[in-house]
Amino acid sequence: MAIKALKPNTPGQRGMTTQDMSEITTRKPVKSLIAIKRRGNGRNNQGRITTRHKGGGAKKFYRIVNFKLATGTTAIIEHIEYDPNRSARIARLKEANGTYHYILAANGMKVGQTIISDEEAPIETGNRLPLKNIPIGSVIHGIELKVGRGAQMVRSAGASAQLAAKEGEYAQIKLPSGEVRLVHLECTASLGSVGNEQHQNIKWGKAGRMRNRGIRPTVRGVVMNAVDHPHGGGDGGRHRMARAPTTPWGQKTLGYKTRRRKSTSNMILKSRHQAKRR
Repeated sequence: MAIKALKPNTPGQRGMTTQDMSEITTRKPVKSLIAIKRRGNGRNNQGRITTRHKGGGAKKFYRIVNFKLATGTTAIIEHIEYDPNRSARIARLKEANGTYHYILAANGMKVGQTIISDEEAPIETGNRLPLKNIPIGSVIHGIELKVGRGAQMVRSAGASAQLAAKEGEYAQIKLPSGEVRLVHLECTASLGSVGNEQHQNIKWGKAGRMRNRGIRPTVRGVVMNAVDHPHGGGDGGRHRMARAPTTPWGQKTLGYKTRRRKSTSNMILKSRHQAKRR
């Protein structure tokens, strides 16, 4: 995917870039694979805001992506489609019996390509097979964490992991963050990297595009009054805060550990923080 610059007819378009949709082959999704998406607007089941700065945005249907493509599936890519709910593109697969599936589109996928999900599938981009049958050094995405769960890791645009080693019942996988993690060899993964790799380089250009994405404005704490935020107050001058960065409720933010799932800590051989120090 390439980045396309706009002609600066307006001030908002001067620093704006957009995606090149030339790889999209259809704009009509399969009706049986879409669902109505209810807006949460950052609220939980009690109606309380748990994630700020969310709300509004363009209407969109959810595409039902098959992250657990059954073993023995052989299908042909019929279309590459745009998915408004994720950064990656999705590929529409059609089996010989007429069954449709959506999967994440890997980099280099083409219409007419055959995709196979099987234990002995060929080592080709887009095919899905267990880690035990994938060669060491291969680039993979859509990795299972537990057998039968389906793709859970490495699913965003341009992301890829590398199968670093195999030892006993586990494989060592280097994730995009630099973390090295153990995953059971019976877990499956797809070959190749996720497509739409230039997604992170888009310049949104103006606030209106962010509102269309459902992202509301964010006000900095240092420009608020002292009663409204721990960073607020002062004479209006530009100065550093006199305390560690916190949320409006006093919870530390930067440098504060937020990891909750400690049950899988023994699967991490090298944390992403260790990777950054080197």
